[in-house]
Amino acid sequence: MKRAGIVYLGIMLGFSSLAYAAGGALSGNVKDPSGAPFKGAFVNARNAQTTLTMHVLSDPQGKYRMEGLPYGEYEVSIRAIGYRSEPKTGVKLSSETPVSLDFALSKGMVRWTDLSDHQMRELLPEGKGKEELVGRCTACHGIQSRMAATRRDEEHWKRAVAFMRESMGYFLGRSFTDEHAKNVVSYLTTVFGVDSDLPRSPAESPKYESLKTTFSDQALSIVYVDYELGPNRFAWNAAPDNNGSAWMPFYGQTNKIGRLNVETGKVEEFSTPERSPAGIHSAMAGSDGTVWFTQQATGKLGKFDPRTGQVTEHIQPQTRGADGQPRRLSRHTVRVDSKGMVWTTGSPLTRYDPKTGTYNEFWQDVPNVYGITLDKDDNVWFAEFREDGKIGRVDAKTLKVIKWAPLTANARPRRIVVDAEGIVWFGEYEAGKIGRFDPKTEKMTEYPLPGPSPTPYALAVDGQGYIWYSSRDTDVLGRLDPKTGSVIEYPFPYAENTSRDYFSDAQGRVWYTSPANSKAGYLFVRSGSQMTMANR
Repeated sequence: MKRAGIVYLGIMLGFSSLAYAAGGALSGNVKDPSGAPFKGAFVNARNAQTTLTMHVLSDPQGKYRMEGLPYGEYEVSIRAIGYRSEPKTGVKLSSETPVSLDFALSKGMVRWTDLSDHQMRELLPEGKGKEELVGRCTACHGIQSRMAATRRDEEHWKRAVAFMRESMGYFLGRSFTDEHAKNVVSYLTTVFGVDSDLPRSPAESPKYESLKTTFSDQALSIVYVDYELGPNRFAWNAAPDNNGSAWMPFYGQTNKIGRLNVETGKVEEFSTPERSPAGIHSAMAGSDGTVWFTQQATGKLGKFDPRTGQVTEHIQPQTRGADGQPRRLSRHTVRVDSKGMVWTTGSPLTRYDPKTGTYNEFWQDVPNVYGITLDKDDNVWFAEFREDGKIGRVDAKTLKVIKWAPLTANARPRRIVVDAEGIVWFGEYEAGKIGRFDPKTEKMTEYPLPGPSPTPYALAVDGQGYIWYSSRDTDVLGRLDPKTGSVIEYPFPYAENTSRDYFSDAQGRVWYTSPANSKAGYLFVRSGSQMTMANR
């Protein structure tokens, strides 16, 4: 019977060792200040040794339960916006017998750092510099953690803006002028300065209540398991390999890629040869274990060989356009096909053959592209993230390019995936919809997403065929049922989701990141006491 229990838990949570599979359990109740059951509080159990944290939600009766936690010592805490509760420390799990912990919430303070980007933009006052701040400065992270966390004087904001202009110059470009910088400094000093009149809590704004997000009872069944990556790592994705690790590009100034050991929680880092900010945007391992990554700032393709531990760069020869001027290369997202060909998006769509060292550039047909995926026949599907952007396919045999326009004009398709049936799914970032395309019939369908400013960004298909997306502006995740078109929105355990890319693993789980919070992990949904997974 014990062996059967180990097998069940191992499948349920996908842990790679029996120690993890036969883990402990936590359960209990969460109550509001009046003593009534509290629905929808995040209960977080953090293992100090591995930095693994499991997040579950209290149900309509205020009950919660966690299972399959690695044995060890935990700190268990609550996240419920506007409430507080003292964490439970030194909680030891050493058997499968559940440890019972109850939480009584008291009234707390809603903080600016608790808000989503959408709420932040709606509640911050209008003023010169706000447009530049929310339009340009929040492209990589939100206002919450880097700006709203503390009040600072004008000199500090001047230094902060100057630092970002220098370190992110390749992204901001010349279009972010001295005047723009001056406006941003002025606005930040006005709203988050030491003498700011901005209320200490956004809940003091009459508009706050109308901006609060509610979730269905179904949404309370989600489970998140994540790990800490170290400060300011900004992992745009976490791509699982076949050896119990997940690979991450660190987009900040570290110029590194990271390998997360799922069993131990340890992160190994490997440096690139770059001295200036490389803007490492995407990383994943091919079937042979070789890790490929892109450098947005330098336009270079990088490779990590796990056998030698060496990081090398593959520099693409620069070509000239029709005007005779050198073309500027930009690398964005990487995918590796079954033959080991390395495909990258950016400017332009490019295929690299590691065996011959040759490149195929698609300057004419696909000069600028964002999302990319591969179908079972190695055909490349891509999404052009611009106002007139289309989705397209590169034929694996002929390299012929065909494109199709979304049904909604100026939808700005961003990420794209292909399901097990060969159906193509893509996020319409500007339109707030998920697009569906059947390559056999060439029929296009759209599914409008709920809520304000849905902004679908990261995209994945899980083990059951559900389509997952992250909403960039609202800090929610959504799951689209392709059979019914219905969508369930799920709360995220942190402010500033900002995950750029999702991957699904062999267990059917979806791997996510929270770059601004330096977290990477996976999620799944359980039904009752079991996980809804195709291979359970």
